[in-house]
Amino acid sequence: MTDLTATQQDLRSIRSSAGPWTLAVQSLRRDRPALLGLAIITVVVMMALFAPLLAPHDPLAQDLRSTKMPPAWREGGSWEHVLGTDRLGRDQLSRIIYGARVSVTVGLLGAGIALALGMLAGLLAGYFGGWLDSILMSVVNLLLAVPYLVLVIVVAALLGRSLLNVILLFGITASPLFARVTRGEVLRLRRSGYVESALCMGATGRRVIFDHIMPNLIGPLVTLATFEMSAMIFYEAGLGFLGLSVPPDVPSWGNLLAVGRESLMAGMPWLTTYPGLAIALTALGMNFFGDWLRDVLDPRLRRN
Repeated sequence: MTDLTATQQDLRSIRSSAGPWTLAVQSLRRDRPALLGLAIITVVVMMALFAPLLAPHDPLAQDLRSTKMPPAWREGGSWEHVLGTDRLGRDQLSRIIYGARVSVTVGLLGAGIALALGMLAGLLAGYFGGWLDSILMSVVNLLLAVPYLVLVIVVAALLGRSLLNVILLFGITASPLFARVTRGEVLRLRRSGYVESALCMGATGRRVIFDHIMPNLIGPLVTLATFEMSAMIFYEAGLGFLGLSVPPDVPSWGNLLAVGRESLMAGMPWLTTYPGLAIALTALGMNFFGDWLRDVLDPRLRRN
């Protein structure tokens, strides 16, 4: 009995002495949905980074002798084109692999821009308050009052089809959400004991912001950015489906859906099925991983 108690105490001491990265890895290994989400994200990122090595064909190459070819396991299919071809004979698998580049770029850079702009506005509004808070939050509330998807479609139609335009559009229009979350966290942290102690000891506003407030913003903002990346992938696909995203000659999952829509009634459902699955699985993986991040980075929700 004494040996068992000592062993339990040793395990507790090891657990308490483990670093945050060790605890995070242990938590991730116990969370199967998070592991699945991480695996999906890893596959998509590898597709985006190594598309020229992974794609069996040039995504823009046309082969009029192989048009409208079904997937390899269906009658009339060929293993040379595993997921079939479109009306112009372009390989569907290669186009899906290259399409991951657009989705990853839009999600990563769009969420990064939104995070930077929103965190800056929220920090200034929450810490300094007064007229600056009123002006910044008035702009934020005005943008949030407009339905997000309507705003994105209108602005995308005005700016034209360009990858840069799509990234800037998502980054700017999503920043008010980050600003609201940042402002709320800053207002809460300003009333905390350690911030008031730092101010009483003569710490400057810059030191309080960078040393005491910003480190505590990383958790909620990174979690929010993960979910926003998932949403931006959906929105980019929607814009591509409407013909408002990247130019039509750029392989993207939204453009593939737009091409597949024209061929769906012609008996070629594979042109929409597999790009749709790529979008859904990527968003699902990011949501699974985001749920785990929220549990790990927010001590109020951390699992025992």
